[in-house]
Amino acid sequence: MSGHAGEVEAVRRFRERTGLPGLIDVHTHFMPERVLRKVWAYFDAAGPLIGREWPISYRQEEDERVALLRAFGVRAYTSMLYPHKPGMAQWLNGWAAGFAARTPDCLRTATLFPEDGVEAYVREAVEGGAGAGGAGEGSAGADGAGAGGARIFKSHLQVGAYDPNDERLDRVWGLLAEAAVPVVMHCGSGPAPGKYTGPEPVGRLLARHPRLRLIVAHLGMPEYVDFLDLAERYAEVRLDTTMAFTDFSESLAPFPAEARARLADLGDRILLGTDFPNIPYPYVHQLEVLERLGLGDAWLRAVCYENGARLFGIADAQGEGPGDLDRGV
Repeated sequence: MSGHAGEVEAVRRFRERTGLPGLIDVHTHFMPERVLRKVWAYFDAAGPLIGREWPISYRQEEDERVALLRAFGVRAYTSMLYPHKPGMAQWLNGWAAGFAARTPDCLRTATLFPEDGVEAYVREAVEGGAGAGGAGEGSAGADGAGAGGARIFKSHLQVGAYDPNDERLDRVWGLLAEAAVPVVMHCGSGPAPGKYTGPEPVGRLLARHPRLRLIVAHLGMPEYVDFLDLAERYAEVRLDTTMAFTDFSESLAPFPAEARARLADLGDRILLGTDFPNIPYPYVHQLEVLERLGLGDAWLRAVCYENGARLFGIADAQGEGPGDLDRGV
């Protein structure tokens, strides 16, 4: 793993000292190359939006990024992708199905947009339809990450600039709740607010669909407390750690110290997320800042592995400890 051996070793040491069998990362980005390049161009120009530079740490080719996650000991991850306009989501879902088929560690991911036909293509993704590229026959890895229909959805209220309460999505949320398929939703107002970001639209959504397995991306940054309130109110609401507590984010939207105890109370509903590869610091930094919270190894094991394993039905591989994950690195 040329150029990353030191970081791979640092992640291995983190897993070893915390007793982790591996990592499950619910918030990683893989998408069609030309779409990814546009995302990177957006971050390259993000300085004016957030007042500082956002250098992408992992600009390698797709296969190199996959290999690096495996070297880190990430047993399952996602291909978070999202449309910014109508007519994109179904095509993205086809690509993601193909990616999961050829990348067994990846949980098959899908997305949506409020548009005509959204219920049909979401149902197709959930039921394992091939979509574009004929990718529905994906082979499962040892943990079953890539098998069957979509295991997780991504909704991006900021980029998509849509209201989650749009009537065209109402039956979709009901479908996903009934199928118990989680949805990672970028609904907080960071790094820049959108017309429909913030806790209020999400609160109205959950009042109608309390069984929706909503994963609040970035711990709801910067409205951390409001989204913790929603998690305490609705048993199926979870939060991912993506970029939270990092030095980069703390300088922009610090997590309130007085709310830290609530993280311990919700320890069974917080999931590791990182935003790999679109992060302006090393992957290991996200792990180290979670450890720095001082909530204990049991909390770290729950957040970094056990909660995700339970949510996605990923069984431990017998006899495989942290050291075994490094074979072939």
